[in-house]
Amino acid sequence: MSSRQSSLAIGLIVIASMLAVMLGLLVGAKPISIETAVRVLLAPDGKIESILVWTLRLPRSLTAVAGGAGLAVSGYVLQTLTRNPLADPGITGVTSGAVAPIVCCFVFVPWLSAGYYPFIGLVGGLAAASVTFWVSRGGQGRPLQLALGGVSISLFLGAITTYVLLLTGPQSASLLFWLAGGFQGRTWSHLLYMLPWTIAGIAGALALRRVIGMFMLSDHAAAGMGLQLGLWKPLILILAVIPVAGVAPVAGPVAFVGLAAPHIARLLKPQGTGWEIGLSAALGALIVTLADVIARSVAIPRELPVGIITALLGGPVFIYLIQRGQLNLAGETR
Repeated sequence: MSSRQSSLAIGLIVIASMLAVMLGLLVGAKPISIETAVRVLLAPDGKIESILVWTLRLPRSLTAVAGGAGLAVSGYVLQTLTRNPLADPGITGVTSGAVAPIVCCFVFVPWLSAGYYPFIGLVGGLAAASVTFWVSRGGQGRPLQLALGGVSISLFLGAITTYVLLLTGPQSASLLFWLAGGFQGRTWSHLLYMLPWTIAGIAGALALRRVIGMFMLSDHAAAGMGLQLGLWKPLILILAVIPVAGVAPVAGPVAFVGLAAPHIARLLKPQGTGWEIGLSAALGALIVTLADVIARSVAIPRELPVGIITALLGGPVFIYLIQRGQLNLAGETR
């Protein structure tokens, strides 16, 4: 796609995401009509419909938008850094590395402020990703090596998380729901808590798009073009983990988005790394927002975790893309 077509595609996806946000204002245990939703958006009156829209549903949907965009960009950066189409925050162990220490702090250090959780998640995610990359020879091994290394790290950290959950008693139900990934009860404070991390990850990826694009080449080619691998690899890895560190404390591990959204963006064949990053962010926001709407509407008055919905929706789509041909980082099938 040309730059004009890419910008048009991003605009259409953003509009679709906003329509999904609007749909999220209407559905729930107490449905709201479109006319009522528009009225209370323009003129809040303090009545029940206004409280539902402004206090519960709008911040929740916007949090889903921000979380989906951040996870998609994280997956894109990890796939590019490792030149591995299977890389994403879940498969590389980043998500488990961020979640496990947060759960441990929640259980064993309950007095610790939640404001520290993103930093704890950042350190844990970096540690897990570093071990996974070491197992897969610095991320340069075969895709199977990266997948096996990431799955092994995730299983190990998952076992630790499960053991900690067994010690929590009555807190385990809420933690289990959080571990399935979801945005239930998320408020403006949660959105403001997550937003700086998501913005930092997306803005950083866009600012360093040329450096990220060089990682699609071999290490020798990138070094030949003047790229200092010893400096940029750790920095780009930190950049990839930053959105996960912000999303995980709020929404838990949301599956699939970081793996599939970048591939779908590449299949559209935009011109340049910057447009791929923008498309990935827009697609991730749309996927998670739609999943959140479905999660709160299919089993009223109960809700399903968003992570389950993203896996159920995205799994068949990604299998279809794989069946068309082996996906690569050029967005082609072969």
